[in-house]
Amino acid sequence: MTKTRKPLLRSAAELVVIVAVALGLALGIQAYIVKPYEIPSGSMIPTLDINQRILVDRIGTSFMSPQIGDIYVFHPPVVETCANPNEGENAAGQAAPAACDVAHRRESSQTFVKRIVGLPGDRLSIVGGHVIRNGVPESGWRTEPCDGAAECNFPKTITVPRGDYYMMGDNRGDSLDSRFWGPVPRSWLIGQAFFTYWPPSRIGTL
Repeated sequence: MTKTRKPLLRSAAELVVIVAVALGLALGIQAYIVKPYEIPSGSMIPTLDINQRILVDRIGTSFMSPQIGDIYVFHPPVVETCANPNEGENAAGQAAPAACDVAHRRESSQTFVKRIVGLPGDRLSIVGGHVIRNGVPESGWRTEPCDGAAECNFPKTITVPRGDYYMMGDNRGDSLDSRFWGPVPRSWLIGQAFFTYWPPSRIGTL
């Protein structure tokens, strides 16, 4: 009786340890290496649909510099209007000649998913929803047409401040992004989206 009980107790203890280790590894991976996110809005259509799910590399940002075209999860500012009232949109929703280039310094706890369209020091203007970066129109990814929306035209050139990144959704006519509240400090970048795993029809790299 005693001999049988000891192996059972040992097996139970081993199972508890295995489960605890597996749980610890899963939590550690999610907290520091790779974390899943669900897309809550249509701001990244056609690249990412509402409720689509992605994996985000949280450790690579510490070793590699973000690049133009990368899709990042990040914290936006608490304030969703430009600190410069002559840029972005005014209270009546009217677009100024220039998109916002003033970086807010109060970080929100929300998480947004957008594409990097401007690096530190870049000179940007936006015409018909398309970014003109250092005199060259953006290319390499699809964007949703703007259909003449006012927020798609900020023809006056701005400069992205040092240490900040300009973030925009691919759905240019329906995205709350850097045009309206300015560039994002690098410390607010959580990680790069690199893979989509749901729905099955959309599985693949980003």
